[in-house]
Amino acid sequence: MGKPTGFMEYDRQDPGKRPVKQRLGDYHEIEQPLNPDEITKQAARCMDCGIPSCHTFGCPVHNRIPDFNEMVYHGQWRRALEILHSTNNFPEITGRICPAPCEASCTLGINAPAVTIRHLELQIVERGWKEGWIQPEPPAEKTGKSVAIIGSGPAGLAAAQQLARLGHEVVVFEKHDRVGGILRYGIPDFKLEKHILDRRINQMKAEGVRFESNVNAGVDISAGYLQRTFDVVIITAGAWAPRDLNVSGRDLDGVHFAMDFLIQQNRRIAGDVIDPAMEITAQGKHVVVIGGGDTGSDCVGTSNRQGAKSITQIELLPQPPRERSINNPWPQWPQILRTSSSHDEGCERMWSILTKECLGDNGKVNKLRCVRLEWSPPDEDGRTTFKELPGTEFELPANLVLLAMGFLHVEHGPLVTELGLELDNRGNIKVDSTFQTTTPGVFAAGDAVRGASLVVHAINLGRQAAQTVDDYLMRS
Repeated sequence: MGKPTGFMEYDRQDPGKRPVKQRLGDYHEIEQPLNPDEITKQAARCMDCGIPSCHTFGCPVHNRIPDFNEMVYHGQWRRALEILHSTNNFPEITGRICPAPCEASCTLGINAPAVTIRHLELQIVERGWKEGWIQPEPPAEKTGKSVAIIGSGPAGLAAAQQLARLGHEVVVFEKHDRVGGILRYGIPDFKLEKHILDRRINQMKAEGVRFESNVNAGVDISAGYLQRTFDVVIITAGAWAPRDLNVSGRDLDGVHFAMDFLIQQNRRIAGDVIDPAMEITAQGKHVVVIGGGDTGSDCVGTSNRQGAKSITQIELLPQPPRERSINNPWPQWPQILRTSSSHDEGCERMWSILTKECLGDNGKVNKLRCVRLEWSPPDEDGRTTFKELPGTEFELPANLVLLAMGFLHVEHGPLVTELGLELDNRGNIKVDSTFQTTTPGVFAAGDAVRGASLVVHAINLGRQAAQTVDDYLMRS
């Protein structure tokens, strides 16, 4: 603990954001860092709570949060960086896009604003990059073992870096033309500019990781080739199969999956030329985003920047409460209403709405027919049901409909089939306690195993899988 009375002396200070009018004119990051003096005060707010739930309960990678906060307070930034890197390969990413479950379980948060843990994490790692403390860490010697990693999202990158530093030959295969998976194409630049990702990938290349992009494993190279060529195969392909909308008019032009929309915009920013026949744009259109999660919020922010005429975000579930309910106590993740920076930029939000039909003319969508819902109280198992409210049907103007209703599981493509991988009842790849699948020598981690989740969970699972794969390789 840095200062015993810090939590009583200093108020929480969140990082600022660029003005809405300014940030809507570009795709640069919107958050502005706190100054060094303020950061020291924020670190001082970390209290001697005895049982720090922030890292034992809240943080999926178990960041040693009180330890690095203390180092920041005492000005020992390099030591803070070492502590942070001991559990997290990519704090510059989680420091930008993680929803901070650590803060939700901060002991101070029981009756006061929590410590600004996420921003402290970001400040530590950015100080490390600025000072030149973050350098490649190649292994002292090679093991002669080889690993193929399928997918270059957070789980794949974390596993690749850990295994390369242990001396294994690591090749990461990515189906897209650029490395990064969901970090590259699923997250808008106004939340994560891609040069942040590139500098870490360059570090990994210097550590010996080889990246092969534009390679769809199972299609461009066979599962048999991977098994013959590498000692171990790790599947970290993510959960890219989206939940679809099963209503009349779904096939109308202008109804798209959210990820197709987001990927295309990220490609524009990267300098790609989009085929006009395939272009998805919100410019001058009435946009309806179906789904109230992070992906839907990203669609709202992107649509505003593209110049949408109006944006409406609808959600099947009822509006969450503004404060924790009695059955959602600390240190659980609070199921409360959240307003993102994208919502602040302009959007109408509607809850308890069911889409009944997509309507259009000449093959193009121009309206959604919807109905309002009534939800029942939770039963003994916490489950609720809904019914349509009679006489509440209405229509929304919609020239662009973006489906952001979540993701189901890993794509069940040729790789999964050829390897003969067993799936669980949710469609995820089934693994044992060592992350090995039902096919010997084939491992899986991240969202391919867990289902769509947080980036910080993917990093944690990638690190765990790397450890068990190293044990497997060195035993053999």
